[in-house]
Amino acid sequence: MSGQLYDGIGEAFEGFKTLPVIRYAEVPGFLTLIGDVTGKSVLDVACGTGFYSRELKRRGASRVFGFDISGAMIDAADALEQSEPLGIDYEVGDTATLRDFDQPFDIAVAVQAFNYASDVAEIERMMHRVRGSLVAGGAFYLFAQNPDFDFDGPSLAKYGFLCESTGRDNEIGRGIRLTALLDPPVSFEATTPSQETYETTLKAAGFTGIEWVTLDVSDAGVAEFGEEFWADYAGNKPLIMIRCTA
Repeated sequence: MSGQLYDGIGEAFEGFKTLPVIRYAEVPGFLTLIGDVTGKSVLDVACGTGFYSRELKRRGASRVFGFDISGAMIDAADALEQSEPLGIDYEVGDTATLRDFDQPFDIAVAVQAFNYASDVAEIERMMHRVRGSLVAGGAFYLFAQNPDFDFDGPSLAKYGFLCESTGRDNEIGRGIRLTALLDPPVSFEATTPSQETYETTLKAAGFTGIEWVTLDVSDAGVAEFGEEFWADYAGNKPLIMIRCTA
């Protein structure tokens, strides 16, 4: 299902990174969390069009491998690699059945990678496959919807997104509808895992030191729009990060 959904977005997915909350919170915040990747190998889980694959390769990663269940996303990533070769390898693949690698990775990153699982057991299988792809002591960084986001709070429209409840909650977490206010808008439904789901499945896969990290707006974002503009975001953050160790 998720592969077909994202096949319909394709290259337009790159446009998400221009939206204020992505440009001034997600991207700088997540890259800061990941930190120095010089000389390290990186696995980009559900890489989409390869945005973070490219960023981390440019920042000195020795080897970057990105995979996604959507063939259209991988086609777009490959096209970008061909237009600006960085030496990144991409492949169509499902996290739950991720293949074995001859060389494990130092770091794994995952952005909104677990929103389309059918049940908690599938997420646990995904976490096991990621854990098995990392060296002992390797780092795993996740970027996710905030499980504690209040749907009744102020609209996020001025930040480039709408985030609404579908009411279709299940054992994984809460049902959400995300709309990226591009031209034209792109809307899709997902299930955002709860804190319990993330922690239970990560621990079951052998990850330790699980830490939730809040996502603040960058100094550049404050300079661009001012503190008051970001007040609604600061009071009800829709996004959050997790870091843990294999």
